[in-house]
Amino acid sequence: MDQHPFMTIRPIGIIHTPFKSREAMPRSTSQAIGVQGMVEVFEPYRAGLKDLDGFSHIILLWHIDRIEGFHLEALPPKQTETRGVFATRSPHRPNPIGLSVVELHGIEDGVLHVERVDMLDGTPLLDIKPYIPASDSIPGARPGWLRRL
Repeated sequence: MDQHPFMTIRPIGIIHTPFKSREAMPRSTSQAIGVQGMVEVFEPYRAGLKDLDGFSHIILLWHIDRIEGFHLEALPPKQTETRGVFATRSPHRPNPIGLSVVELHGIEDGVLHVERVDMLDGTPLLDIKPYIPASDSIPGARPGWLRRL
């Protein structure tokens, strides 16, 4: 099954949020309107922040570091039918990588001030990408099984 070698991924920073437990954390950025956080980019990577300040939103890729194991099926919140994990946003994934689109309010000394954080305090940051509406918002995209809700 596993034909590829393991990869080494190092965090480029750490995400600071008000959430100390999964129970207190919002389930998505849509539930985190007004919730402020800070993204501390480690010194060796700060030059990569050049020109990011012109974007209103950014995509954070982060390690879901406080989950153990994975399941190939998940029961989404408020649902009675299980779904394949890749058709859900479950944190119990083979590669525990989180993705969040957050509002960027400013950058100061390698720290990004953001809003709509939906991860635990101290979460390792893997990457930052600009949110580009022409590429990241696809008109006519289908919501899969969610359209029946």
